[in-house]
This record gives sequence, structure tokens and C-alpha cells, in this order.
Amino acid sequence: MKVLMDAGPWLPVPPHGYGGVENVVATLTTQLQQRGHQVVLASVADSALPVHERVAAFSSGQFTRLAGPYPEVVGLAHAHEQVVVDTVRRHARGGHPFDLVHTHVEVVGPAVLGALGAAAPPVLATLHWDLRRNASFYETFDGDGRVFFAGVSASQLARAPERLRRQALGAVPLAVPPSRHRQPATAAERRPEVVVLARISPLKGTAVAVRSARAAGLPVVLAGPVAGRPDEATLRADLADPRTGLQGDRDVRYFLDEVAPLLDGIHARWIGTVTGQAKDDLLRHARAALFPIDWDEPGGTAVCEALTAGTPVVAMARGCLPSLVEDGVTGLLAEDEAGFGDALRRLEDIDPAACMAAADERFAPAVMAEAYERLYGEVVSRTGGPAGPQPTTSAATESPW
Repeated sequence: MKVLMDAGPWLPVPPHGYGGVENVVATLTTQLQQRGHQVVLASVADSALPVHERVAAFSSGQFTRLAGPYPEVVGLAHAHEQVVVDTVRRHARGGHPFDLVHTHVEVVGPAVLGALGAAAPPVLATLHWDLRRNASFYETFDGDGRVFFAGVSASQLARAPERLRRQALGAVPLAVPPSRHRQPATAAERRPEVVVLARISPLKGTAVAVRSARAAGLPVVLAGPVAGRPDEATLRADLADPRTGLQGDRDVRYFLDEVAPLLDGIHARWIGTVTGQAKDDLLRHARAALFPIDWDEPGGTAVCEALTAGTPVVAMARGCLPSLVEDGVTGLLAEDEAGFGDALRRLEDIDPAACMAAADERFAPAVMAEAYERLYGEVVSRTGGPAGPQPTTSAATESPW
């Protein structure tokens, strides 16, 4: 099958650090190509993932611009989708149209592609977000039998508007690459600290994590960006520049007012975005990964990463978290801040080997790719195309387009 993978203009694929959607796209695209499918990636020009072709509207990721004034950022996704549409038309004119477009761009992706009608290939749009924030779109959008949706968890789709649920083909849980280590770190190898691997935001409950860890006598490390800024130096520099629009950003105010006062650089510290080997090492050797979310998390990529590393998870029982974490086996779930603090005192109840084993079974890249292959086949079948995906045994044996 020939797929146009629409990752969006926000971050490179794979991302250099933070970037849940882009990590998922990188993992899925790699698997699809290994299974013989042909993939064109619509991302930003500095994406490094090997693909047959890459198209882009921007030279680099536009994520940090999202904190700017609305009139200055509203067209970013549309500029990207214009390149997607041009790519669809170019390949069709060349006699080798796409079998399917898989878009990960919120709202604008399905809206623009759906507006093309029969002139566009069939479309599958993955829903990575809280659907309430664009409820007016999802309550009214009609894909007209050409655009279909996939959720990233059953709980996410259960909260979706009825019209959207009728166009959804199912939920595909996220996946992450397997750990380079086949065994979790031993107790002797683990550091005393717990880690929060997420952007710093009230939705992620960052302040709850710090307060709970310190009350439990555990050092805590915050590893993630603030409003897209990867470290303290960048944040301070951009805060000093009024053109960035950061001064009124909600996540920035939350960090400055509620999180930063709790940090002492020893027992509680922010290290910014971590990538590659540094992130692997941080997760593998932490006593636990904390997710005190204050919203109905739809997907939870970082949860999968922690369990894949063999690191127990402590999380609020909201959104998809109860479907990712088996309470008492791969982690501990709490209902409120008091319960979260209590859970941090029971980390020894969780066997890291059970965490890694469950992740290998449930969150392996091949599991996600197989699920998407089934959905691709259903989309193509419903739109009157071929019966389904027909991968070859090796991408190298594909004939050129």
C-alpha cells in the first residue's frame, strides 16, 4: 500500500526531544516500511526519518510559535495541509496515486482533505487529543464516507460526540520502540529519584508530582519543556523578548507561579527536555515515573515509554491511564493528591520485570502497525478501493512509482 503519512508542521520526525505524536508517527512509519508499504512523509524539512519521499511547508518545527498571537499562528496548519494537497495531486497526475492518507493533524487535516471529496484518496485521521477542545468541529463534521477516524484509546472515543463516534473505526493504543535492554535495571542500579517525563503544564499535574514526591521523601526530576522551550536558558531568553508572546502563556505562568517555587535544584529540579540516550538512562534508572494528570489523557506515550523501560508508573486514574497501567502490577493508580502521595510510599510493591513484560506484549511497534493495517484495509474497502493493504515481503522489492 502507498500511504501519505501526514505528521503536521509542529516538530520533526522523530522529534529531538518532546513530541508524543511525532514519536508515534516515527514508530509507525518505520514499521510500515519494514512490512513493505511505501510511505511519503509530510512533516518539516529537518525530519530525519528515512522515507521514500518527504514533503514540507516549513524548514523546521513550528511548535514554539503556537504561544504567539492567534492571527499569527492560525495559518500554520493550513500552510502545511496545502503542501499535503499538492502532493496528493502531484502523485495522482503521475499515475501513481496514494491508496490512503493517514493524517495526524488535528481538525485541519480531516477538514481540508475531506473538502476534496472524491478527488482525494481515502483518509484515516488519528485523534491524539482531548476531543472536547474542538467539540464544535467534531459534532458537525461529515467525512462523507471518505474520511474516517481512529482513536488512541477506548476512553477517548467514549467521550467523543456521537457523529464522530459513527465515523470512528476503533482505537489503536500507542506504541514505542522496545528498550535496548532486555532486563529492567536492578534495585542497586536505580537512583533514588522519581521522574516526570512530560511538558510542564497544569494538565500534567506537575506541581502535584513535586509536592507528593517531596512529602514522600523522594527526589524528583522534571524532564520536559515549558511552552515548547527545552531548557531554562531558552525560556528566560524568550521571556525577555515581548515578541514571543510567552508572558501570558498559561503553561509559563503555571511554571513560574506554582512549580518553580517548589524547586531547589537538589531534591526537586527541572532539567528540561531530554532525548536519546539521556532519556533512556533517566527512565531506566528512575524508581518510578509519575503522571498526576489533571485531565482525561487520551493516549499516554510517556506511560508506554516508562513501562517499556521496566519502570513502574504512578498515575491518576483518569482518561486512558487505567487502560495502560494495571493497578498493583505495572503501577499504582490514585484518585487524588493524597492517594498519589500514598502510592509513592508503596513503590516496592511493583515488579519492574512485570512492567517490561506487559509493555513488550501490549505496546510493541508491530502490534500498532498490525492494527493500523487492519484499519487501512477497512478504509479502502469502505471507499470502494482495493480489498486492503497488500504489503510485499520487502520494501526493496517494490517497483518504483
